[in-house]
Amino acid sequence: MSEAVQTLEGWFALHDFRRIDWRHWIQASREERRNMREAFHTLVAQWENIEAEKRGSTALYTVVGQKADLVMIHLRPTLEDLEATERAFDLSAFAAVTQPAYSYVSVVELSNYTTKPGTDPSDDPAVQSRLKPILPKTAHVCFYPMNKRREGVDNWYMLDMEQRRTMMRSHGEIGRRYAGKVTQIITGSVGLDDWEWGVTLFADDPITFKKLVYEMRFDEVSARFGEFGRFFVGNRLSRDRIDVWLPE
Repeated sequence: MSEAVQTLEGWFALHDFRRIDWRHWIQASREERRNMREAFHTLVAQWENIEAEKRGSTALYTVVGQKADLVMIHLRPTLEDLEATERAFDLSAFAAVTQPAYSYVSVVELSNYTTKPGTDPSDDPAVQSRLKPILPKTAHVCFYPMNKRREGVDNWYMLDMEQRRTMMRSHGEIGRRYAGKVTQIITGSVGLDDWEWGVTLFADDPITFKKLVYEMRFDEVSARFGEFGRFFVGNRLSRDRIDVWLPE
């Protein structure tokens, strides 16, 4: 049997995608719309306090296209914390005009493919900051789930450790060329959701997503072994933008 890669886990992640029932919003009275908007503001303020106290992190983005209207990305220490966060939203007045579109449950993950033998990455403060990150507040976000292929000779899980390590180093070099332009957070979801990983990219220039993902298509890890789900892309929903996005 091939050697399994060891992983480090950090905060749990929920990508909560919602559709807005805009007809419901338009037909509601001005007072009802004001109450729903204020309920959303209250939740956002609570999430900001959690982030300030380093007990988790949240990023909000409106989704472009018809797959969803809003994504709330939450990082929390436990699954119970994620459930409480989700339920607080569901019980808010604002939730009355939303419908679930898609969700993804995972946990922030780092693998030991690039770890130096004999070292313990869990002792590295930089590693801990990557396992429990504050989500970037860039202008744009891109999310997609993915698997490693398990078909015939292109079966990732039948390769030996050194083959996988070599390919992942090459794969990582592409990402490092985009340092400063894009921030990538990998979350593992084996046993937690339908895919094996979730990839969340943050950038101020959305073209960066296209160039990075396209370049990685030519890397052997993606070309031979990558299987990808639906892509979601969006624009940051700041506190100031909420009142514009949810008009009276």
